[in-house]
Amino acid sequence: MPWREDVLRKLKETRQASAEISLLSKERKNNSLQVLARLLREKMPAILNANRADLDKASKSGYSPAFMDRLTLTPERVEKMAVACQQVSSLPDPVGQIIWETTRPNGLRIQRLRVPIGVIAIIYESRPDVTVEAAILCLKAGNAVVLRGGKEARFSNTMLVELIKQALRETEITEKGINLIAEGGRAAVSFLLQQTDLVDLVIPRGGESLINTVVRSSRIPVVKHYKGVCHTYVDAHADLRMAVEVTFNAKVQRPGTCNATETLLVHRDIASSFLPLMAEKFQAAGVEMRGCPVTCALVPQAKPAAETDWGKEFLALIIAIKVVNSLGEAIEHISRYGTKHSDAIITEDSAAASEFLQKVDSACVYHNASTRFTDGGQFGLGAEIGISTDKIHARGPMGLEELTTYKYVIHGQGQIRS
Repeated sequence: MPWREDVLRKLKETRQASAEISLLSKERKNNSLQVLARLLREKMPAILNANRADLDKASKSGYSPAFMDRLTLTPERVEKMAVACQQVSSLPDPVGQIIWETTRPNGLRIQRLRVPIGVIAIIYESRPDVTVEAAILCLKAGNAVVLRGGKEARFSNTMLVELIKQALRETEITEKGINLIAEGGRAAVSFLLQQTDLVDLVIPRGGESLINTVVRSSRIPVVKHYKGVCHTYVDAHADLRMAVEVTFNAKVQRPGTCNATETLLVHRDIASSFLPLMAEKFQAAGVEMRGCPVTCALVPQAKPAAETDWGKEFLALIIAIKVVNSLGEAIEHISRYGTKHSDAIITEDSAAASEFLQKVDSACVYHNASTRFTDGGQFGLGAEIGISTDKIHARGPMGLEELTTYKYVIHGQGQIRS
């Protein structure tokens, strides 16, 4: 079947199934998620074999270590997906929640209720774990979902979608509520993005090029999971031991993720005492440091930073370091070069912390904690479908509530408007 007909068939199937999915009871949805958790554990060897086929193919194409890390599934990562299924099943069902209600003087009772969005298309690149996270969150929020993963993860995604469909079959839920589009290349993505009657929302997850392409091409509303140029600012009144440990974690724990710190800002008053300590720990971990002139004078191992290094998402063991004269300068730097994702201040000065948290206009702002915590699981959302850097509808880690919209339900007793 030509790819265009195949895509259109799957989109129509998903749209038709969305009506049934939207009416599922929380018990049926939760049961399906529990079954999927079991299947992920039972079929782990097959999942890892499929992923190995993707890795073998990708290794011949010269992808970066960060890309290969995102593509890789391990027993621990498969178990994490299974745990996410269980966690999401244990969360309150957002569908039908009363957000707000009032009774008007004329007796009309008006309620604003959470309802599913409908059909959500997720367009993503190399992370096969997104396949499961997206599916379980959409299902729990009463949505049908169309998945368009990157060709690099095709074997992994196909295997995982089949397990999700099996879980739906075992719990007597239509398996047409989830579909994977694997054919057609970029043309299929462009075609999908024009189907306003069949898809209600598009969420892209991936690199800057993917996000920009989707935003430019889509006739369907888009919530962007944009790049993460995250900053950690070490203030003049920071606990140096804490600053070293938090900054190290924010950069090194998993550098290929969007919530890893890419730029370190340091107040000049503590730069001479802090930066040598930080540089020693970074160097031992193989982190390449690119610094401003003051940084390079204090840290001989650092390379001079180029203008393009400020505002760059390295997704690797590389960090840009700048010494600033004040808290205000740090905030200005973040405003100029940041992407409104996640930014942190390390300080014992509560007034400085308060100013930073108030003035930095990012989805997540931290005081004395690593930016690596920007994650749906870490926030208690069970999982996430993305981290929105938009301001409208959803912002930060997107969990169940962010995958719903609302409608007004009005109860009357025969009122008419005069």
